[in-house]
Amino acid sequence: MRRRDLIILLGGAAATWPLTVRAQPRTMQVIGLLAGQPSATLAVSLAAFRQGLGESGFVEGRNLAIVYRSAEGKPERLPALAAELVSIPVAVIAAVGGDVSVLSAKAATATIPIVFTTGGDPVETGIVASLARPGGNVTGASFLGSLVAAKQLSLLRDVVPGLATVGLLLNPTNPSNVLTSRDVQAAVQPLGLKLVSADAVDDGDIDKAFAYFVEQKVDGLIIASAVFFNRNLQRLISLAARHAIPSIFNGCEFPTDGGLMSYGADSRDAYRQAGLYVARILKGAKPADLPVMQATKFEVVINLKTAKALNLTIPPGLLAIADDVVE
Repeated sequence: MRRRDLIILLGGAAATWPLTVRAQPRTMQVIGLLAGQPSATLAVSLAAFRQGLGESGFVEGRNLAIVYRSAEGKPERLPALAAELVSIPVAVIAAVGGDVSVLSAKAATATIPIVFTTGGDPVETGIVASLARPGGNVTGASFLGSLVAAKQLSLLRDVVPGLATVGLLLNPTNPSNVLTSRDVQAAVQPLGLKLVSADAVDDGDIDKAFAYFVEQKVDGLIIASAVFFNRNLQRLISLAARHAIPSIFNGCEFPTDGGLMSYGADSRDAYRQAGLYVARILKGAKPADLPVMQATKFEVVINLKTAKALNLTIPPGLLAIADDVVE
């Protein structure tokens, strides 16, 4: 691992960035990256972000410096971290890993351009005025994490025989989870399914939520997209296995690490697009003139070992369309 990668994984050191910035050549552009999720989960996404920058001629350490700030899955830290980036100041802020990160950056500055990645609908959550004309100093890419619920429900029905009661785990501090709840309710009603929802805002709430799902005898569980759930991924996987609840999440890390399956947009492409947009802004483009990009590639990932442990048989047709199968 390169020393720079280690620094990134540790979230950066707030005390050292001024020396780093002053040491850069005058031609070096300086941008800030504000992340909500734990920095240890960002390696793949940040590689895609740097790829987008590199495709436009910006290479970290050569003509670009990136100041990293991660809330490490604790969204209450984001406003202060956003204020730090504004005070440097940076030329552009890339706000990634959830709506709270973007909203914190937006609250911190109305002048520094902001490029986001988010899983929600940025119009409904108040991040931009419209997708085509975002307005102001904010634009970015959405991978529609709140808009995949109907497909996730369909996949659970394919895998779980006699699915009758569906659980939904939400984090109410995440604005996009309101949209997820609405979409799941709309999807279950015409199918005659029972929906059981539970909120989790701290670690103890996750245990309580699973106890409630067991009490309500849910047949399958949809876990909404949230930085908080990314931070607690191993706990979610462990509880789903302990209580034998077939579960689906939007991120491929879930089945890769032992969960049953995932369905969601390929967030790596959204991060790459965000890198491209940051580069365009560094070259003079205005955020207000750059339409919000939407995900076009979605992927299904299935863990066959977990399916076997749950006594589930994955239909051959589903295996055929899966983008990745963990065996």
